[in-house]
Amino acid sequence: MTPNAQSRDTISSIISPEGSLEVLSQHEVNRLHRTSQSGLHDLLRRCALAVLNCGSPTDDSLAILEAYKDFEIEVLQQDRGIRLKLTNAPAEAFVDGRMIRGIREHLSSVIRDIVYIYNEIQRHDRFDLTTAEGTTNAVFHILRKAGTLIPGRDPSLVVCWGGHSISREEYEYTKDVGYHLGLRDLDICTGCGPGAMKGPMKGANVAHAKQRRRDGRYLGISEPGIIAAEAPNPIVNELVVMPDIEKRLEAFVRLGHGIIVFPGGVGTAEEILYLLGILLHPSNQDMPFPLILTGPADSTAYFEKIDEFLVYTLGEDIRRFYTIITGDPVAVARLMRQSVDEVTEFRRTHQDAFYYNWRLTVARDFQAPFDPTHDAMRALALHRQQPTHELAANLRRAFSGIVAGNVKEQGIRAIEAHGPYELNAEPELMRRLDELLSSFVAQGRMKLDGQAYTPCYVLT
Repeated sequence: MTPNAQSRDTISSIISPEGSLEVLSQHEVNRLHRTSQSGLHDLLRRCALAVLNCGSPTDDSLAILEAYKDFEIEVLQQDRGIRLKLTNAPAEAFVDGRMIRGIREHLSSVIRDIVYIYNEIQRHDRFDLTTAEGTTNAVFHILRKAGTLIPGRDPSLVVCWGGHSISREEYEYTKDVGYHLGLRDLDICTGCGPGAMKGPMKGANVAHAKQRRRDGRYLGISEPGIIAAEAPNPIVNELVVMPDIEKRLEAFVRLGHGIIVFPGGVGTAEEILYLLGILLHPSNQDMPFPLILTGPADSTAYFEKIDEFLVYTLGEDIRRFYTIITGDPVAVARLMRQSVDEVTEFRRTHQDAFYYNWRLTVARDFQAPFDPTHDAMRALALHRQQPTHELAANLRRAFSGIVAGNVKEQGIRAIEAHGPYELNAEPELMRRLDELLSSFVAQGRMKLDGQAYTPCYVLT
């Protein structure tokens, strides 16, 4: 591969994919390299650029697209298989003209999943995505296609959620927790971005090396909008791209054997509400599903604010679904190890698969994709005169829209064109919601690069 001689720090080359990317048909190749009504090629281009720009300190997808306006990717089919033609790619993805292997693996995974999702999930009548059963089956098939379902392996996958915009102290704490999880033969699954998603993997990676654990799993699950904004961190050795946020979140709870939540912002609140809304379903009441909220000692006030909001909106009983531990990584790891062992025994007793939680009930409100348009955000029912699981679903949608307005290209452009989202809530809930969101802003949890934050929402 020969670097493209230009004044800018870019490289043009043709590479072979890495990993499990299968040979594509000419029809699929045409769909990828042709800009059409489907927008498939543009989606691939944006995701590929984010992956190649791994390591950039910014999470502003528009800024990245502007910086590399002339970047292009083309999928070529040859007798020996698929080749990728990259034009004006970020030079940081290469070493002496050769693409870093981990980045090449991630790029291949993105192509694999985008092609499979478009051709076999979205454009095929094999799955009825308007039903709970059809959606759950689609999530299963995407994960199986990616090779993440491993029969015969004991439960060990701990999902780690948290913010990408966290302090150095919080980041080091996530590494410490990951380290102690790894010492106890537990694996890590995250959203695969920076911050609280990267730290646990780094810690577990060191611990697995010390324990001589050669098959450690560092699984990243993302979706195109997030991939385009936050490139996968380099430790991820299994990458799966889901078609939307809702299927991504369902993949986490179907695959994971326990969940740890670190300090974060709106996206973290969205994930907490998603999980608690599911666990509130009567069918899931007796199912062991460990959830630990944790951070350094200085994050105690943060979790107290989260706890206060959850109790007000979802009731006092909600506390039985989670445990808050601050300033003690060893206690977190010990409790999670014990809890995962309980999950293992439960699944053995009920003859459930270790690799996919079929028994968990996920209501349709937590599966249907939510498009955060201004009208949709304005229409959300944010009041307590409804079942708690429905309120949890609507609060999650509100937070999902705010995440889109913060970091996703489509959301950023919508805010620029139409102004901030309007959220309607009953007076006391509005006050508490505003207090929670304002605390996220005050703590700098909305942006990665430390720039001044302008809220993408108003409460009316």
